[in-house]
Amino acid sequence: MALPVAFFALFFAWPVAAIVARGLKTDGGWQFGRIADVVAQPDIRQVLWFTTWQALASTALTLLLALPAAFVFARLDFPGKQVLRAVVTVPFVLPTVVAGSAFLALVGHGGLLDQLWGVRLDTTVWAILLAHVFFNYAVVVRTVGGLWAQLDPRQEEAARMLGASPFAAWRKVTLPALGPAVAAAALMVFLFTFTSFGVVQILGGPTFSTLEVEIYRQTSEVFDLTTAAVLTLVQFAAVGAILGVHAWTVRRRESALRLVDPRLTARRPRGAGQRALLAGVLATVALLLVLPLAVLVRRSLDAPGFGYYRALTRTDGGTFLVAPVHAVWTSLQYAVVATAIAVLIGGLAAAALARRDAGRLVRGFDALLMLPLGVSAVTVGFGFLIALDKPPLDLRQSWILVPLAQALVGAPFVVRTMLPVLRAVDTRLREAAAVLGASPWRVWREIDLPLVRRALLVAAGFAFAVSLGEFGATVFIARPGNPTLPVAVARLLSRPGDLNYGQAMALSTILMVVCAAALLLLERLRTDRTGEF
Repeated sequence: MALPVAFFALFFAWPVAAIVARGLKTDGGWQFGRIADVVAQPDIRQVLWFTTWQALASTALTLLLALPAAFVFARLDFPGKQVLRAVVTVPFVLPTVVAGSAFLALVGHGGLLDQLWGVRLDTTVWAILLAHVFFNYAVVVRTVGGLWAQLDPRQEEAARMLGASPFAAWRKVTLPALGPAVAAAALMVFLFTFTSFGVVQILGGPTFSTLEVEIYRQTSEVFDLTTAAVLTLVQFAAVGAILGVHAWTVRRRESALRLVDPRLTARRPRGAGQRALLAGVLATVALLLVLPLAVLVRRSLDAPGFGYYRALTRTDGGTFLVAPVHAVWTSLQYAVVATAIAVLIGGLAAAALARRDAGRLVRGFDALLMLPLGVSAVTVGFGFLIALDKPPLDLRQSWILVPLAQALVGAPFVVRTMLPVLRAVDTRLREAAAVLGASPWRVWREIDLPLVRRALLVAAGFAFAVSLGEFGATVFIARPGNPTLPVAVARLLSRPGDLNYGQAMALSTILMVVCAAALLLLERLRTDRTGEF
């Protein structure tokens, strides 16, 4: 736990504390009385209510639509499965500004729904909820599906032989085993929607606002750091309470599971029910995920002769110090380094948290690991600039600052993906190896690692995808000569003109292709040949 604790203390707790202190401390001392004044404001209370309500609704809707897909990817085998799994993850890494604009083109004025049926959703909360499903669909599919694919199906088959109906066998055998993974996925979806910024900024307009949008407005437009600091503390407290409840309930439901090679559990669809379920999932993916992506691709091709793509190779005369296409290589470099950091930090933390003899202090750190997902990225970005500006940690001019910020978001995904599998490993396997004389390192290498290798690669893929698409904190610390893809897209969108908009769509398409290719490669690499565990 030493390295994970030090990492989060230096690069999360310290920057956040620095920016909050800057907002609450004045020459007259600490302004704690402002907390009650800010929270009592009617408009702030309305923001708090809407933030909580839409996060709960988005989480429920995402689980409802994505859990069937988790089953399909875990238990069914069909042509194009690996490609489709990569495509499902692509929306998760898109810059929120770009994806929000694409979704607006579908449900807004003159969008596809408006043209076909005269229906507009841009003035309703449904646009926000559906866009959140668009972003977080992959979280449920990969987190729950990763464990579901490794559950031994013979346990459910035994229940069927004893007279249980298919639904009863799933509810009493499979669902309890999936409980920790479902809870982890729900938690991540809730945190992302609770701190939603780009989606609400574009689709919500002046009608809907979340805490994240309000913090950005108070910081960048009103320049009221005190109100922004109070809202950060409120957000921090709410997320901390949710994480505490999650850690307590999941810990009570832990159990050792029999894990098998996922290749032994996936089968061709059998019966009309499974075929109908597969068709329904494919239709949902096509309409909710692929269609908005297709809009982006079409817009990037509006100029004849791939004009927008060719323009990416030229310096645009002010927005960038280098050609926009340079952002592709920069993003890949940063993402690789951030993934390595996230896997190291998250893997060590998950291994410590999975121990049955872990004390309360260690178990409490489980909840703290998720805080970077629930704290404003604006706060973290500003905090980096304020806190990491003096020796021995003066990193403002260092390239490592961006991967560190990206790893803060990627590490919780590593923990949440690996922890259910590590906790499911039967401790008797480790004990038997130790009795036979194996050292702790050899026990980990020969017992734990083969069991969690797939989960580790899934976690690495998540961390890589998150690093590619991270925008909130990176926009404040990325150097002008080395912008990442999301930062480059946002800068192009902020400038008027069809050429800038087209280049933004072209870069977004490149980001989608790079992410899909990386995830497809990961799907192939993570296929093991170890047989049954």
